[in-house]
Amino acid sequence: MSQTTLDEDELFGEAASEVREDVEASLDEATTALPDADDVWEVDADNTLGALNALRSALDVGDAEDALRDAKKWYTMGERADAFEDAADLEADIERVEETIADVAAAEEQVGDLTSTVPALKNALEDLGADETEVDSGDADAESDDADAEEAEAAE
Repeated sequence: MSQTTLDEDELFGEAASEVREDVEASLDEATTALPDADDVWEVDADNTLGALNALRSALDVGDAEDALRDAKKWYTMGERADAFEDAADLEADIERVEETIADVAAAEEQVGDLTSTVPALKNALEDLGADETEVDSGDADAESDDADAEEAEAAE
């Protein structure tokens, strides 16, 4: 084997190691960018809407998605170049992070839906409560009128 071939193989081996390191670093970055479990579980708010808004903010996955994209890009490059001796662990890690990001993003969407639904529900319940109060007040007025009429009849 010529010296050039040995140098190329050595360079390719180094490049493959660097690609693997890039994938692993991007996966670590994606994992780190995901919300902390405590931030999702514990929310400081005065009311339901405040809690939902805080939760929605905590569920942001923007940076994690970007880092995962980088990991997938480098992984694809390494796979196509047949640079990895064993890439099953990288593939499994990518899938795990991707699924977690999808779950968090879906939760963020659901919380967003609730954020718009809860105030509307509150208003509807308040309106219904106001209608109930008016009906109750009307019944009391009618009872008072009936009592006054009875008293008037008795006085005659």
